[in-house]
Amino acid sequence: MLLLNHQKWGRTSFGRNIDPFTNQFVQQNISSNNYQLGGQVTLFSGFQIKNTIRRSDINLQASTKDLDAARNDIMLNVALSYLQVITNQELIEVAQRQVDASSLQVERTARLVEAGTLAESNLLDLRAQLANDELTLVNAENNLETAKLNLKQYMNMPGSEPINVVEIPVADPTLQAYDATIQQIYEAAVNNLPQMKAANLRIEAAKTNVDLAKGAGMPSLTLNGGVYTAFSSAAPKERFVSDGSGATMVEVTSSTDYIVYNNEQLPIVQKVSTPNGSLRYFGYFDQLNFNRNSAINLSLTIPIFTNFRVKYNVANAKIQQKTYEYQAQQVQLTIRKNVEQAYIDMNNAAKRYSATANQVRALTEAFRVSQAKFDVGAVNSVEYNIAKANLDRANGNLVQAKYDYVFRTKILDFYLGRPLSDF
Repeated sequence: MLLLNHQKWGRTSFGRNIDPFTNQFVQQNISSNNYQLGGQVTLFSGFQIKNTIRRSDINLQASTKDLDAARNDIMLNVALSYLQVITNQELIEVAQRQVDASSLQVERTARLVEAGTLAESNLLDLRAQLANDELTLVNAENNLETAKLNLKQYMNMPGSEPINVVEIPVADPTLQAYDATIQQIYEAAVNNLPQMKAANLRIEAAKTNVDLAKGAGMPSLTLNGGVYTAFSSAAPKERFVSDGSGATMVEVTSSTDYIVYNNEQLPIVQKVSTPNGSLRYFGYFDQLNFNRNSAINLSLTIPIFTNFRVKYNVANAKIQQKTYEYQAQQVQLTIRKNVEQAYIDMNNAAKRYSATANQVRALTEAFRVSQAKFDVGAVNSVEYNIAKANLDRANGNLVQAKYDYVFRTKILDFYLGRPLSDF
């Protein structure tokens, strides 16, 4: 891991101060600036950096699977709401046919009553049945609006926005045996459902967290370095700077030291080696550049005693791993429970649809006979209305049983990873 930092600080001192270039006390005001640019690279830290990145990546994947699970829930709710919409649309058609049939029967019976063939009580009974059928139609229309509202809410649409639901043709169930067993569906669900994948990923993240806790007890190796410079107003503006090309021997005559030769004072001349260079003027940036220095450090840290923090952190990480393992087992058990319940619900829906279809066929024949008898006056309007009401109720139940069976099969298809749009 690479860390970079930059620091700058300035100071103005008044009165008696230390000259930073001579370390001598001076009686003057001094302004100074210090600059530092440093960096640090962790060469080894018990694989903590690697494990931290890996844990974060796994947690990200788990969160993504949670998002996929939420999307799947919305998909199922949208599919159910859609089926409820088209179910109510078909119930409206059934109710409308009931109203139309009752209206025709009322008109026919009214003519017979006017002709004196039937008693007026028959007409009154039929009008009451027509009112019931009209109420059923109104209820079906209200249920359709409620189903559309639910669908719009799951699709995050405003309730006031109109929606036109395109009805996908749904064939009548063939009631053939489902092409997968409970075990096959369960195994596919465990392998495909994102909530199971998310649970397994969290176990992997917990294992990485254990390694991360152990890494805190391992040695760490760090490389750091920096560049430093400073400026001081007490520094001389002009300084002799060697150019690095060597030195020159110069004869220097002393003004104080001498020797006496033949009663004559002769000054001492010495040969002095002076470096080659020149006087240079130092401005602000020249001084910063001249005072620049750098350093590199290699640091090894070996933890010997950490007050048992590493031990406790490792223990807590292992407990967390166990917790996630138990949560994954719970998710797996929930999937099995849901699959088994969905399979039973599908079989029950198939049986209910088959029984309702047989009921409709029987009641259709019974109503046909009752209507024929009513037309010739062999039965009264009460018996006729009972037969019609039984048939109407059976037709409505058949529509609901049909779409209930379709939805139950769609849930099993979902667990198998099949598209929900295939009807």
